[in-house]
Amino acid sequence: MGKLTFKGGIHPYEGKELSKNSPIEKYLPKGEMVYPLSQHIGAPSVPCVNKGDRVLAGQKIAEANGFVSVPLHASVSGTVKGFEKRLTAAGSMADSIIIENDQQYEETGFQAAELSELSKEEIIARIREGGVVGMGGAGFPTHVKLSPKEPDKIEYVLVNGAECEPYLTSDYRRMLEEPDKIVAGLEVMLKLFDHAKGYICIEDNKPDCIAKLRELVKGHSRIEVKEVMTKYPQGGERTLIYATTGREINSSMLPADAGCVVDNVDTVVAVYKAVILGRPVMNRIVTVTGDAIASPKNFTVLTGTNMEELIEAAGGLKTGAAKVISGGPMMGFAMFDLHVPCVKTTSAFLCLEKDAVSEAQKQMTACINCGRCVRVCPGRVLPARLATLAERGDMAGFEKLNGMECCECGCCSYVCPAKRPLTQSIKSMRKMVLASRRKK
Repeated sequence: MGKLTFKGGIHPYEGKELSKNSPIEKYLPKGEMVYPLSQHIGAPSVPCVNKGDRVLAGQKIAEANGFVSVPLHASVSGTVKGFEKRLTAAGSMADSIIIENDQQYEETGFQAAELSELSKEEIIARIREGGVVGMGGAGFPTHVKLSPKEPDKIEYVLVNGAECEPYLTSDYRRMLEEPDKIVAGLEVMLKLFDHAKGYICIEDNKPDCIAKLRELVKGHSRIEVKEVMTKYPQGGERTLIYATTGREINSSMLPADAGCVVDNVDTVVAVYKAVILGRPVMNRIVTVTGDAIASPKNFTVLTGTNMEELIEAAGGLKTGAAKVISGGPMMGFAMFDLHVPCVKTTSAFLCLEKDAVSEAQKQMTACINCGRCVRVCPGRVLPARLATLAERGDMAGFEKLNGMECCECGCCSYVCPAKRPLTQSIKSMRKMVLASRRKK
């Protein structure tokens, strides 16, 4: 039997050896804490504290503003300094709550619960009140994802442990050090779907995690570990669904339309903490790595922590960095300022000695029609043609050639011998199309 995978994809340099053997270390911040009100897809949270208030770790500091929204919680004890616009890793300015950390880390009370005693409605409510969002990058509110219109039609709950993005090892360390929490979180999610099976999906370059989790779920009637091929972007929602179930979805569908729910490893652990322990999202694991970092590490980081502190905690930069990326090299954001807060969706800070993208742009030539971008595209579109249409501003032609099926994984740009910024052009046009649709 062949290994579970999808059509297309690439095998970039992994870079995981830099930090994969670094156990998770707890980091306590030194400076002020910054909490952007928009850390998720949907309506930003609304502050429910005032300047001068003293807050405790775990206390709600902003309320959800609608169904597709979640509350925000303090991760430290201290005093609310005020409300300001602060820079985020994506380069935008966001309304934020500023808290002066008193270094005491006093916590508010948390109400634990037994899964057997909770109804489905109570589980969803605890997930929402815990401020749980997709922590693999997108930040979609988890209570919304776990509330499909027809829950009885959900057949698979997929735990995304592929971690296919180069350099990142936070999910790897989570699976290795806290596999019991992953299983416990999946059990919570399975209680919401009476007819579903749980698949913990892990790439075959993590045999130790596969062995550990298989041992843990041995004899469990509703949970299996699925070993998938090591290939980028194996951890994409569409590609993971296809690899493990054989089902396909497109840009107009949700995973639930294919009978699936997909959540990242860290998100599943956050579900366990919110539902069983009553603890909201206050921290996450962040990988600080790259050839420019002196001592690459994996940290448990409190939300609101200044990113520059983490780089110093990892030994600082060796000599300097040509590029710093929030996330991985394929889908992360290049940054121009290190003074940004860690948020719920922060997975890594990657510091590189060389800027390969800038070097490639100097060598850019015209398309040679080689077809490499087509061969590697998991969305099965024509990246070179779509990029040309995007550069011309041809929105109608872009949509006609299924440009909205691009998942922005970056595979086409990676293999292009002409060094064309294919993904960037397509991504810009996709944003224009979505904006146009919203206006209509």
